[in-house]
Amino acid sequence: MIPISPLEQKLGIEIKNKDLLTQALTHASYANEHNSPDNERLEFLGDAVIGLLMGDYLYHKGIPSEGEMSKKRAQLVCEEALNHYARKINLSKELHLGKGGELSNGRLNPSIVADAFEAIFGAVFLDQGFHEAKALFYRIVTPYLDEVVIKDYKSTLQELVQTDRRNISYHLEAQSGPSHDRVFTVSVRMDDITLGIGVGRTKKEAEQNAAREALNILAKE
Repeated sequence: MIPISPLEQKLGIEIKNKDLLTQALTHASYANEHNSPDNERLEFLGDAVIGLLMGDYLYHKGIPSEGEMSKKRAQLVCEEALNHYARKINLSKELHLGKGGELSNGRLNPSIVADAFEAIFGAVFLDQGFHEAKALFYRIVTPYLDEVVIKDYKSTLQELVQTDRRNISYHLEAQSGPSHDRVFTVSVRMDDITLGIGVGRTKKEAEQNAAREALNILAKE
């Protein structure tokens, strides 16, 4: 019998199919070097599982409007939020990265860590079903929801520049990846001056990251 791993102890669950857990932690950079499956398909599934669980949680919280629930769910399952939950179980330490991933500080890459966190939910769902995935959600996500503070960087940037009557606009610079796992690159411009560039798994997330970079640059100036 394979002993339960430290990560499984943190998750509070014993994965029956250990290969699924290994795959959930395997970044493409490692998979390419070792000819093994990566975690992208599990991440796709886990994203849907977490989204459903968060929707169910917010519904039963009694939030009155669909719009408010949608906004709250988007905040609580965004990349920044997923990284917050992942830090609670020190997930970055468990990742399987290739040489390129290690050299580029992949363990500190929010997108890589968030994808692995979602992949774990995909693995648990396949291994033991929705009931156990829900139990995991209530162990490692809901206790930390109140700690997640997602700043609206776009509104802050707009408020900062509106006193000068400048125009802020966002522009899609590039998009890549398969249809289920798009990566968007967006720039934010003040008139014709590029203030920042952001990357995200949705256009809205990329815009927020671009605005955050712009605010950081303006703060230094």
